[in-house]
Amino acid sequence: MPSKILVTGGLGYIGSHTSVELIQQGFEIIIVDDLSNSSIEVLDGIKKITGVSPEFVKLNLRDKKEVNRLFEACPDLSGIIHFAAHKAVGESIDQPLKYYQNNIGSLINLLQAIESMRKRFSFIFSSSCTVYGQADKLPITEKAPIKKAESPYGNTKQIGEEILYDSTRSNRLIKVISLRYFNPIGGHPSIEIGELPKGKPQNLVPFITQTAAGIHKNLNVFGNDYPTLDGTCIRDYIHVVDLAEAHVSGLKRMMANEQNDNFEVFNLGTGKGKSVLEVIKIFEKVSGVNLNYEIVERRPGDIVEAYADTTKANKVLRWKAKNDLGEALKTAWEWEKKLRNI
Repeated sequence: MPSKILVTGGLGYIGSHTSVELIQQGFEIIIVDDLSNSSIEVLDGIKKITGVSPEFVKLNLRDKKEVNRLFEACPDLSGIIHFAAHKAVGESIDQPLKYYQNNIGSLINLLQAIESMRKRFSFIFSSSCTVYGQADKLPITEKAPIKKAESPYGNTKQIGEEILYDSTRSNRLIKVISLRYFNPIGGHPSIEIGELPKGKPQNLVPFITQTAAGIHKNLNVFGNDYPTLDGTCIRDYIHVVDLAEAHVSGLKRMMANEQNDNFEVFNLGTGKGKSVLEVIKIFEKVSGVNLNYEIVERRPGDIVEAYADTTKANKVLRWKAKNDLGEALKTAWEWEKKLRNI
């Protein structure tokens, strides 16, 4: 089916794994990344896995002129998978304008460039379960109400979906699938690519692996007084390779004109929630490493509990998460050991 797909943020964590899946399933891709939270060396990992060296363009998507030049140079593009965004909840609370300027501005630039092409175009949006806030019912379905966001990061995902929805109503040539991730973890089984946060990790699993590797003295557990079985927050942790495969399923759905509506949303998770302490215990089991962890104050913006109802994605996208939490944590640890030469 050779189709040329633009992967923005394609050297980032989820973007790089999705780039691998796209190449392995016959797509030609162009990766765009500004390298603000990624590394050019990731290209080598993608090539080692796939045998293909994808085209790469270093570009800041906030630069409207450069975005337009890219689209003018690539008239055969037929779709975008848009990962490029700032993503740390805590940082977004401290620096909200940075998040609105980057996450919303870059999306608008892309959509305006797509409109100028005047042809059918598939767009997959990297969204988040943060759009639901603290849901009233669990597991969370796609019909759950969108609540006021707990953070500017979460709000950029809500606003992004609204912009995309409105765009599909004004321009019927644009088709959109918004994928609402729960908590991606792990690395590629080849251990050639994985999660590579710059600076202090904002997410649990890279903090766990870095603590196990001796980078941090203690692992901070933010609160143990939540109304859960062990007092710690509960999340739905999904292996990043499973997540990547869902993007390809969504892209194929759009290209086969199978959508029921030009704007569709899907939850991506395992359908199972695990607490922070449960994740720590499973990591210790699969790695053989005992973690030093410390209970500290709650973190602003964190919700109590979130896990997905994946029925819609299972049926409509014909996709299901296959890897369990232990396997995901094992690959995360193998990746960390490779980085640290352990």
